[in-house]
Amino acid sequence: MMQGLFRNPLADPGIVGVTSGAAFAAVCAIVLGGTVLAPLQALFGNQFLPVMAFSGGLANTFLLYAIATRNGQTSTTALILSGIAIGAMSAAATGLLIFVADDRALRDITFWSLGSLGGATYAKVLSILPFILLVMAALPFAARGLDALVLGDAAAFHMGVPVQRLKRISILAVAAACGATVAVAGSISFVGIVVPHLLRLAIGPSHRFLLPASALGGASLLLLADSLARTVAAPAELPIGIITAILGAPVFLMLLLGRNGRAAMEGL
Repeated sequence: MMQGLFRNPLADPGIVGVTSGAAFAAVCAIVLGGTVLAPLQALFGNQFLPVMAFSGGLANTFLLYAIATRNGQTSTTALILSGIAIGAMSAAATGLLIFVADDRALRDITFWSLGSLGGATYAKVLSILPFILLVMAALPFAARGLDALVLGDAAAFHMGVPVQRLKRISILAVAAACGATVAVAGSISFVGIVVPHLLRLAIGPSHRFLLPASALGGASLLLLADSLARTVAAPAELPIGIITAILGAPVFLMLLLGRNGRAAMEGL
């Protein structure tokens, strides 16, 4: 959805600040959970970290949307530039918290930032299920509009696409789903870029097929990476983000160095 919205196959949910916001809030929970945020930790218990990460991702997204929207119109360019700025501020604040963290907190931060499915439970699956279903329900309605956006906002508008509403729904749906999943599994890189890009080359650019295929392809890659993470260094479990980086980074570089990749970089 992000690649279609920004008309660039190298875009991913990180552009709208979900990952950086979730990471900052999660680090706040880890470092300050026993002091400043102790009342909140007592209130939410074991769900404190997921709730904080989800809230941080959504907060960054709402801030980005407010900055990039003027006179009822959301600028794609403003979204990208604002996302970079907000992401940098979140990263700086996260770095400051890491600087003052103790050894135990540093270990927790490192493991969370690399991602893991080791803590998966049915309760966590059910807690994020509404957000995943929200995105899956929006896919059929967004597909036509995202196809039209390839021609530009003005052309899509004249084709009858409610461009502003499409942007708002897409950004909020992606933010909710990614914020929820990052909250329970940590930050896992490359899945959101590599899978849709490969599928775009394999099945074409039509979002009617690309969106559901990306959902299934991303889930399949994540399960493969999780299986490798549990077996490569058994009985220990590697952070799943290491596996996805090892698998995804070379593929991403090959795509980037190709003709389509160079054209995509020029569009960023």
